[in-house]
Amino acid sequence: MVLKTKPEEVISRPGVAPARLWEKLDGGRVKCNLCHKRCVIVSGAYGACGVRYNYGGELYSLVYGLLTAGNTDPIEKKPLMHFEPGSTVYSISTVGCNFYCLFCQNWVLSQSRRSEIFGEPFTPEEVVEQAIRSGSNGISYTYNEPTIFFEFMYDTAKLAKKHGLFNTMVTNGYMTEEAVGELGSLIDAATVDFKGGGNRDFYRKFVGVMDPEPIYSTILEMKRNGWWIEITNLVVPKYGDRVEDIRKLARWVYENLGEETPLHLLRFHPEYKLHNLPPTPVETLDKLAKTVLEEGLKYVYVGNVWGHPLENTYCPNCSYLVIGRHGFYITSWRLSDDNRCPKCGYKLNIRGKYHAAGTGLRFI
Repeated sequence: MVLKTKPEEVISRPGVAPARLWEKLDGGRVKCNLCHKRCVIVSGAYGACGVRYNYGGELYSLVYGLLTAGNTDPIEKKPLMHFEPGSTVYSISTVGCNFYCLFCQNWVLSQSRRSEIFGEPFTPEEVVEQAIRSGSNGISYTYNEPTIFFEFMYDTAKLAKKHGLFNTMVTNGYMTEEAVGELGSLIDAATVDFKGGGNRDFYRKFVGVMDPEPIYSTILEMKRNGWWIEITNLVVPKYGDRVEDIRKLARWVYENLGEETPLHLLRFHPEYKLHNLPPTPVETLDKLAKTVLEEGLKYVYVGNVWGHPLENTYCPNCSYLVIGRHGFYITSWRLSDDNRCPKCGYKLNIRGKYHAAGTGLRFI
């Protein structure tokens, strides 16, 4: 999209830096290979994300270090229930997104782009320093789609590793396999967020994506690079709550990621341009959770419903409650030091040791 803003004005803004993962085409055009949209961008125009810009046949990021948030979160908020449980992460974001979700909870960030770019400038060194100072165990790239601030995520993640911090991202999964390969072992864990059960028509109507199929190949590339993966799915009432779609998604996870992969069903709340819909009925979430278990997955969670029984973790072998939670916070921990059920000895699929410090945990 070409705007009236002069190229010299765009390129002189704070946050401008050379982009990665692109190629030159004829006529001053460039092709961005960061996400599966693979935008072909003419000089003086933006990519679909609104934060990558072709200036004179060179591609630039407009949000390098231009942060809109810097918060300390429990890792369960991402949600990552089985990766470094009880730890805290320093969460950062910019503006922009390669999706156009009509229900986005963070639309002020994600849908700000082109002439509406804002944020406070930070360096990777400053982010890592803030993370360490806050007592965080890692950094999470989140709130808006981290793919679109790839360059800053890459540099920050590399530095974070040197300081003993882990890196996680919350993503829509539309990053290309090349981008995943570039990050390689810098990213330790990812939450991949599906919407509407991965239904193609839903993505076209509500997300602005013609085909969600590339997400699956990206997830497999994440797996090949050794990333810890948990899957979430936003259940939108009426339009994105079909049992057959959840069954298909759960079956794919079972066959490609394994039965021990956590799958989270997230409750929709009316936001942005979908104010006309009610929150997802809890009964719908319960029905879909049963479907997930029927497909053989051992861990299913219900999110955005504080106090729901499926905030907790149960032993897949004997159904004993091994981790109690209230919202994002662990309230009880009954696993052994090597994450085994104390009742039957089953070893749960959890990476890392439990971080109990500062959580207000009570042992029951």
